[in-house]
Amino acid sequence: MQASRTAALQAMPIFGGIRADVLDGLVETAKSVSVARDEYFFREGDRAESMFVLETGEVVLLRHGAGKPYELGRLKAGDCFGEMALFDLFPRSASVRAIEPCTAIELSTASLYQLCESDLEQFALFHTNVSRELSRRLRIANEQLFRVHMGIGDGEPPWT
Repeated sequence: MQASRTAALQAMPIFGGIRADVLDGLVETAKSVSVARDEYFFREGDRAESMFVLETGEVVLLRHGAGKPYELGRLKAGDCFGEMALFDLFPRSASVRAIEPCTAIELSTASLYQLCESDLEQFALFHTNVSRELSRRLRIANEQLFRVHMGIGDGEPPWT
C-alpha cells in the first residue's frame, strides 16, 4: 500500500522532484483519512495543522456568507487542499465537503517540520512546489475577481 501511495504522490505536481525515500517517510507518518459523502474534511474556522492529498473521490470547497454556503471550486483525486495551513497557521479559510466517498493522505505540519530538520533541501523543494500551486490558484482567483468586477462572462477564467 505504501509503495502505491508513494508512486501516486510522485505523479503530483506538489511532490515534483521529491525523492522516493522522502515520500516514503512522509507517507509512513501520514494519517489515512476516509470521509463519507456529504461529510466534511474540515470546516471554515477550524484549527489548521495539516494539508490533505486526495487519493480518491471529489470534494467541494465552500465559503459561508449571508447564512448560506457558496461554492468556490471542486477538487478531484490527485489534488491537494488545506495547504495554506503549512504557511500561515491561521484557521481554515473554507470548508471542504466530500461530494462522494473520499480517501486522503493527511500531512501534518509536524511531519513536515521533521522533514525540515532531516533534509532541508527536500523541504525547500516541497515548499517551492506548494508555493507554485498557491500562486496558480491565486492567479485564477484574481482573474475571476477581475472578470466579475468588469462584468465579463460568468467570472470563470478562460484557462480553468
